[in-house]
Amino acid sequence: MLTYAAKLTETPAAMEQGDVEALRDAGFTDRDILDIAQVVAYYAYANRIADGLGIELEPWIPTDG
Repeated sequence: MLTYAAKLTETPAAMEQGDVEALRDAGFTDRDILDIAQVVAYYAYANRIADGLGIELEPWIPTDG
């Protein structure tokens, strides 16, 4: 799941049917896979909106990766 999420985040154009099949092989249902994709996509969307509007992090949020 984390490999799928990282790939979808970092290189979305490289996603293939095999990525979904790997999740199925690991026991995830199609509904699970949809939920994973939606959560990953939502965070990408929310972060791009925040970045695009120049929103700064709260001072209590660590920024040292």
